[in-house]
Amino acid sequence: MHSRSSLRHLIRLVVLGCLFLAIATLGTPTAASAQACGTLKKHPKGGYQHVVWIWMENHNYDQIIGSSSAPYLNSIATQCGVAANFHNLTHVSLPNYIGAVTGLPLLDSTNHQDLQPFLRDCIVEGPTGACTSSAPSLFERVPSWKAYMESMTTNCQASGLVGYAVRHNPPPFLTNLAATCPLFDLPYTALQADLDADTLPAFAFVSPNTVNDGHDGGDPISIVNGDTWLSTELPKILDSAAYKSGKTVVFVTWDEGEATVDDLINGDAVGRDCSADKSHADCHIATIVLSPFTKPGTKYAKPLNHYSMLRTTEELLKIKKKNWVGLSTKAKSMKSAFHL
Repeated sequence: MHSRSSLRHLIRLVVLGCLFLAIATLGTPTAASAQACGTLKKHPKGGYQHVVWIWMENHNYDQIIGSSSAPYLNSIATQCGVAANFHNLTHVSLPNYIGAVTGLPLLDSTNHQDLQPFLRDCIVEGPTGACTSSAPSLFERVPSWKAYMESMTTNCQASGLVGYAVRHNPPPFLTNLAATCPLFDLPYTALQADLDADTLPAFAFVSPNTVNDGHDGGDPISIVNGDTWLSTELPKILDSAAYKSGKTVVFVTWDEGEATVDDLINGDAVGRDCSADKSHADCHIATIVLSPFTKPGTKYAKPLNHYSMLRTTEELLKIKKKNWVGLSTKAKSMKSAFHL
């Protein structure tokens, strides 16, 4: 009788202990992400030294924010800041990547410096011929830059469709970077080395491979893959000396929303002006802002797009306005909205 009572008591203690542990850890995938934002009040003297862009793939805002398949992403969105009315530029992938770093318009009938050549995604051609641009880019304007490409095997690799996708890597398509791309467009493993040595460049561009960026696999698997990758990789940045110094801002964004198969097949989605279109769900994407100065739970509802992220980066890195590129000069800044 006494032994049975003791056993029941022990079982209760074990169950209660497990329940307490589950509650205590729920929604806090890592200690780093739980304390990523809102930890500092005074902005860094001399301004920010590093801006990091992490690019995910092909999901609408509502497929990410509030999704049970993306618990980590939603935890950092809650603990930091989310742009709730953020828009990609168009479909397909590549023009979003190119437009975000060059500020090129979707269409410019005057001097034909626009994103039209990249609407084909240039999957077959790769970075050659019409699938290149001589437009100035953010890479040329910042004090230093590196692009970190997961699953890329050689610097500035000009081919790759699955795993490493060259269409998710802007520098090989920019002819002004022909000399520097082989030096600074690197396999992803170089990022950890730079974090460890505290040698992160002023501008860091990060592309996971086509599984980990959420592109491949179909939903909800693709969302889970992206969320899992970020839950492992983002804390490495947040735990770094560069971030903890208060001199680093991180943007997690998506290249585009998920256009329907019918819209892609019949061509209705390709070339859609998503920066101006507020009616299509595939033009509405999530963008999460992380900095020690961003108040937890910040949610900004006014329209923003990839040009806004470009302008904000130019401002944070103190690039003179005369050197801003493309449509960033007309874009809305994100600085005040996210307390940067």
